[in-house]
Amino acid sequence: MTDPQFLIDTNIAIYVLNDAASPAALRLATKDVGSVAISAIAYAEVMRGIPSSEIEALASARNLFELVIVQPFDAAAALAYARLPFRRGSFDRLIAAHALALGLTLVTNNEGDFGDIPGLRVENWAA
Repeated sequence: MTDPQFLIDTNIAIYVLNDAASPAALRLATKDVGSVAISAIAYAEVMRGIPSSEIEALASARNLFELVIVQPFDAAAALAYARLPFRRGSFDRLIAAHALALGLTLVTNNEGDFGDIPGLRVENWAA
């Protein structure tokens, strides 16, 4: 298994789950297992959006998160969050802080939401 290089945002995980032929899913398929992770924050957002009655969707999510490892939000991520330029609290800020703390490139389709964060590397796999 490879060390993580990328941290996917919630929207990228949703694109992958909703369409196996999406640009995000195709790009993910080119990456080594372990090279792509997801923050526990984004994981919570994704799982919150899947109703418990959606058995197939839950199974798809379980399969995805066997390949895209969930990274725990820890003290280092909390400290990175505390150093970000202030903007009303959001999950995006927590996810960005997590990427910074882990030294990973954030993969998102919302580049504009992260443009004011110094040192954050961002890629868009949805385009």
